[in-house]
Amino acid sequence: MSTNASTRTVLVTGGSRGIGAAAALLSAQRGWAVAVNYTSDAAAAQDTVARIRDAGGTALAVQADVSIQAAVLAMFATIDRELPPLGALVNNAGVVDLGSRVDAMSVERLQRMFAINVFGSFVCAREAVLRMSTKYGHAGGSIVNLSSAAARIGSPGQYVDYAAAKGAIDVFTMGLAKEVALEGIRVNAVRPGIIATDIHASGGTPDRAAQMAPLVPMQRAGSAEEVAQAIVWLMSDESSYTTGAVIDVTGGR
Repeated sequence: MSTNASTRTVLVTGGSRGIGAAAALLSAQRGWAVAVNYTSDAAAAQDTVARIRDAGGTALAVQADVSIQAAVLAMFATIDRELPPLGALVNNAGVVDLGSRVDAMSVERLQRMFAINVFGSFVCAREAVLRMSTKYGHAGGSIVNLSSAAARIGSPGQYVDYAAAKGAIDVFTMGLAKEVALEGIRVNAVRPGIIATDIHASGGTPDRAAQMAPLVPMQRAGSAEEVAQAIVWLMSDESSYTTGAVIDVTGGR
């Protein structure tokens, strides 16, 4: 499938800040029209859109909580109506929670964790496949899921629920990739390590990236832009023989 110029749209969920915003901006630089999804921070999403438009690109902010199916369907309907045909999905929307042991985790915490990080990724991917698969008369495309090094490490004493959700994303990536391999769709994942973004603050440890840097062989946290480079490569024709892959962007950790 061709990812040529502004004839195709990429939807970046959680695109208003951090890795999502970096992926949205880099995608626009590479010629994609960009749908910038956000849950609640409209100002941040509009800022990302404005930066893309100011550079001559095409972008639209679309509100949806990916854990709510009706909201996801409405978001895709807006994209269908307002932007070029969908050519890629970046399943980036995700949450962490406050550090906790498993023996202190509530069912409500687990339901929120999996509803956003896993169910939301499934539903967005489902809608993307319906719009990209050659089985349905479309031109193909690419799905990039955001996993985490936590899926390999387990995050004991902190985020075992988050790690488990990201482990589900790894398996989802592998299975969906095989399922749609003959339908013009490639499905891959990026597994970031310690990245300096706002997500640590929402987990109660805003300085976590700096605190964890000594555990990384490269002795530093990564940047959102470094993760975005891997995401956008996986969306592009440069990775045309890559599907079902999970690429670590972890500084060697």
